[in-house]
Amino acid sequence: MRGHNLEGALSCLPRMLPSQSYGNISFFQPPAFLMIGIPGLEDFHGWISIPFSSMYTVALTGNCLILLAVRSTPTLHQPMYYFLSMLALTDVGLTLSTLPTTLAVLWFDHRFIGFNACLVQMFFLHSFSVVESSVLLAMSFDRFVAISNPLRYAAILTNNVIIRIGMAIVARATLSLFPGPFLLKRLNYCPGKILLSHSFCFHADVMKRACDDITVNILYGLYVVLSTVGVDSLLIVLSYTLILHTVMGLASPKERARALNTCVSHILAVLVFYIPVIGVSMIHRFGRHLPPIVHALVAYVYLVVPPVLNPIIYSVKSKPIRGAMLRVLRKKDQG
Repeated sequence: MRGHNLEGALSCLPRMLPSQSYGNISFFQPPAFLMIGIPGLEDFHGWISIPFSSMYTVALTGNCLILLAVRSTPTLHQPMYYFLSMLALTDVGLTLSTLPTTLAVLWFDHRFIGFNACLVQMFFLHSFSVVESSVLLAMSFDRFVAISNPLRYAAILTNNVIIRIGMAIVARATLSLFPGPFLLKRLNYCPGKILLSHSFCFHADVMKRACDDITVNILYGLYVVLSTVGVDSLLIVLSYTLILHTVMGLASPKERARALNTCVSHILAVLVFYIPVIGVSMIHRFGRHLPPIVHALVAYVYLVVPPVLNPIIYSVKSKPIRGAMLRVLRKKDQG
């Protein structure tokens, strides 16, 4: 049934395009793109929507609980938990960037997204990804300071410093991604190539629908990835190299274990974010021969799984966060 709906959507395209023949179009931008959802599984979108709805619910609920827990618990007003709040807020933004179009495709088979709306979604989706990478880097710096210089930890990471770090993170993501929509808007698109590979807008996916030379877009995308996620990952590795060097200098094995234990949650969050990022990058560069469903599933893992797992990781590994989240839930039950 859903496959027939896709064919019906494709049949509507000629009515959406300009009235002149394709051969006379010197510059064409589609009024809308057509999202495919999960290729090959269109008939099962109704069933697939159940786990997706559950994951979105867990992501929004878990991250909002962390924000409420930190805000309502004075003992959590510390640099480590402020950075965790930044991560939770970023995960909420990343979830809300993909939720509307993904559930619209899976629930209602609504596949069209306006050209400008697609560019806006792409900007926020990639911006929140860069912000998440930057926050994870800031959290690694936080762990380094806490372990290497615990006596001056609060003096180094004051509230003003944390606010400045947060502002720098947002400014970096905004400035890095700001040119993206304009570089896509200047391209001439092929009228017959407006079918996107996902239920949301990726820069790499949208630029491949163009009939123009996309070398500038490719170089821009590569620059953004290397200058943000690439640099962040290297600095995180450097931070943990320095952390290990400091920990190995501790005399007591118990002190070493205690110091490393404070990093476990962050290490898991880093792996949950960066492994899918590497997977998406590798598939877009070298996986053109792979089935479309592989591209779609890796993209969904990259965008949906980290916001789901991060609250679970921190609620399981961090006793103060777990206790504060439970108190928030009890207050709501009593209210």
